[in-house]
Amino acid sequence: MGKSKTKNQKKSRAQAVHVAEDAYRSVPHSFVFHRGQVGKNVGQLVQDMRTVMQPYTAVSLKVRKKNLLKDFVSVAGPLGVTHFVIFGKTSDSINMRLARLPKGPMLYFKVLKYSLIKDVVSSLKKHRMHEQQFTHHPLLILSNFGVDGMHVKLMATMFQNMFPSINVQKVNLNTIKRCVLFSFDPASQEIQFRHYSLKVVPVGMSRGIKKLMQEKFPNMSKFEDITELLVKGANLSESEAEQDGEHNITELPQMYSGRGNMPSQQSAVRLTEIGPRMTLQLVKIQEGMGDGNILYHSMISKTEEEIQEILKRKEAKMKEKEERRKTQEQNVATKKEKQEENKKKSLEGIKKKRAEAEEDSEVEDPGMQDDRPAAVESDDDVEYYRQAVGQEPDEGMFPGAKKRRRPEKSHDRAKKRKLSPGKSSKQPDSKSPKRKGAMGQHRDRTGKAPHGKGWKKSKDEEKTFGNKKRPPGKAFGSKKSGERETKFPRKNFDGKKNKGKTFQTKGHKGKPGLKKKGAGGKQGFTRTKGKR
Repeated sequence: MGKSKTKNQKKSRAQAVHVAEDAYRSVPHSFVFHRGQVGKNVGQLVQDMRTVMQPYTAVSLKVRKKNLLKDFVSVAGPLGVTHFVIFGKTSDSINMRLARLPKGPMLYFKVLKYSLIKDVVSSLKKHRMHEQQFTHHPLLILSNFGVDGMHVKLMATMFQNMFPSINVQKVNLNTIKRCVLFSFDPASQEIQFRHYSLKVVPVGMSRGIKKLMQEKFPNMSKFEDITELLVKGANLSESEAEQDGEHNITELPQMYSGRGNMPSQQSAVRLTEIGPRMTLQLVKIQEGMGDGNILYHSMISKTEEEIQEILKRKEAKMKEKEERRKTQEQNVATKKEKQEENKKKSLEGIKKKRAEAEEDSEVEDPGMQDDRPAAVESDDDVEYYRQAVGQEPDEGMFPGAKKRRRPEKSHDRAKKRKLSPGKSSKQPDSKSPKRKGAMGQHRDRTGKAPHGKGWKKSKDEEKTFGNKKRPPGKAFGSKKSGERETKFPRKNFDGKKNKGKTFQTKGHKGKPGLKKKGAGGKQGFTRTKGKR
């Protein structure tokens, strides 16, 4: 097991982490994204700009169609994002916006030309780009931004604030691996954007010695002596021995990564373009996040009077908005007060009702005996009245009691039995079918059972056991008004009534009925053995 850390080591490490966090928070961060439909090439340009802004940018930022600009602004605050780089595309051109959070300004650029990283790298014979270059932020270089003009100075300050500042006295040269160039052309009002990779090589030695100083050792199979490599530099390409001059030779103030780059010695700084590249043109500058006054416009110019009128209109709109907001707040406050008052009143009423109920419960109830509840006026009162008086109470005398059917007496039942034979005890209905009695005996049409017992009904107006309900229908043998007589009379087929007549059957149309058998002798249908 390793040794445990001492107190000083823990303290120094915690302090270093705190310093690193403070330094990271103080550095500007950015979001690079697009708005609307931009196409494949512009989408790749967005990804290339994210590589340029590394490591202080969101490389894998996900953007949805539903997202609005205010969504990005609300997220940017907690994450410490200070700048937005927004790309968009119209039918005519490609646009780029640079915004400073949280209160602006916002610069609108028109992208006249652009090239992607893959296009720039494919055009070079030998490119220099690796992952270690993107672990540190690039060095910003501004060219020709000293021209008079408010919009030029504002552009320069915006570009400077997008990248971390460098302290020349304390900077570590090994952290500078890339540089970003913004070059302004006053005549055409165009801005050239370039992205380069840095390489430092020693100066004052032959091509052969430089080759030996590199990591890869040259092929010396064709040399007879090493002096040929040191003096002549034979079999070396021109790309490996680039020409250096006064424009790129400098004296290093400190040690730089690479063989032969020693302090206080001359070395050459070489740039290799890695892309992307863009040609930009400033269109306008606006206050706020795209909703303020226009400070500069390259195509539209206004007089002071027009500007003052626009400012007055905006001030009037702001005042109206503020008044509406105040009135709305007052309305909300009054509604809340009314709700609170109604709530208090309702609570007071509930308390009063509860107090009254408690007072009523404390008073002795004469109907209470031995902690038993008093009898409630119900059907018992009706029964008591009936026993005491011997008559049924009038309607409305006991409203809480249920109406009871008067029990049938023997003479009432006898009256029901002595009804006329064409009528039943119920409502007259010729359609009601034949029903069975209590013991399965058939009832006749007069409604009487063979033993003289009437229908017995339960409390729920239902028949006693054995009396099933049957759907109302035609009783056997009954006739409806206007209905024809049946073709089959009750008399035997051998009777004289049917002599000399054919038996017509109900069949398909066009078919004859049954005819008599034979010409002479006894005619008619013979009876079959068995029950009729």
